Amino acid sequence: MLDSEEAVHVWLGPNARAHRHPNCTCRAHRDRGRASGWRVSLTHSLAQVLGCLGEESFFAALESALRKHLLTRSELVELRRSIPAAHRWLVDFARRDADSGLESLIRLRLHRLGIAVVTQVKIAGVGIVDFVLGDWLIIEADGDTHSGEDNRHRDLTRDARAAALGFVTLRFDYAQIIHDWETVEAAILGAIANDLHRSPAGLRREASIPLT
Repeated sequence: MLDSEEAVHVWLGPNARAHRHPNCTCRAHRDRGRASGWRVSLTHSLAQVLGCLGEESFFAALESALRKHLLTRSELVELRRSIPAAHRWLVDFARRDADSGLESLIRLRLHRLGIAVVTQVKIAGVGIVDFVLGDWLIIEADGDTHSGEDNRHRDLTRDARAAALGFVTLRFDYAQIIHDWETVEAAILGAIANDLHRSPAGLRREASIPLT
């Protein structure tokens, strides 16, 4: 989950009336579907996530499943068919290269603002960055793997190397993305308003950003 979620989700089938045990805090799902033994299929589970937790959790879970190669093409078709038509664009928009739910969330929210980004961009001398917006604006989403002094030093070194090439880096952590998106959005929109995403020539320097 993108945020703390302690409830256990239980599929009961369409006709079950109750799910009871001591101190039960389970969230019951009574939609139609098929289970294999005691397991709910991944496509069915993703559809339940959409209905119960909303588009953003669904999209993050979907991109995670794609990243781990857990969904076949036919299962994607099945998933798309099983969810309401208004949400099917999320399946079409999903990619297989998101390293985290935070990246999925940023790309989805920027898309809703009409902002397109290039994902997983390799920059010579810097490495692979999460997003590049326009020519020069790097956006990084820092999850748990960025914690600790060694990782912080690595990130600052990357940012300094990127700055030497002319890039501007905006780096956001979990708490900002999940709990303070207004600040994140304002920072990105402010950078765009000040043309920080454009090189002086208005062109990407391909020698500095070999896309993979």
